Amino acid sequence: MGNDSSRPPRAVEPVRASSGLDAVDLVLLDELARDGRMTNSALAAAAGIAPSTCLGRVRNLMERGVIRGFHADIDPAALGRDLQAMIAVRVHSEARSHLAEFGRQLAAVPEVENVYFIAGADDYLIHVATASSDALRRFVLDHLSAHPAVASTETILIFEHIQAAGSPESL
Repeated sequence: MGNDSSRPPRAVEPVRASSGLDAVDLVLLDELARDGRMTNSALAAAAGIAPSTCLGRVRNLMERGVIRGFHADIDPAALGRDLQAMIAVRVHSEARSHLAEFGRQLAAVPEVENVYFIAGADDYLIHVATASSDALRRFVLDHLSAHPAVASTETILIFEHIQAAGSPESL
């Protein structure tokens, strides 16, 4: 998935003044979201700025926490974890003061792909990938049902993941 550095700079949505991001920042972010391995010179060309300016802007975006990091998106099935699920978790009302800690604990478990703190009837949505339905059952029993803060869980199996438009795998 290469990037065509000969194409013109991308059009972007207008930026709210309070975001602290200008149109060039948005082009840089859009391009890096598409291809995090893009060279600085190709990124600069896509944004219509000098490579030295581009490097400085990307560093600034990283220092400000706008760019949180670069990573490889690895298919869990390639690691033998081809059963994926979303698990809705509701915690007991008396445990609500410890929600952040509970989320951090879950994020540290190897089977957990993502942890979402959500609004609504449930408190968390946990994306997990396991090797089998038995491993999924053990995960729920060991890490959720046995946890004193957890009031209830609902497990939803994932049959297929379709990438959103604009994500690297969909291009």
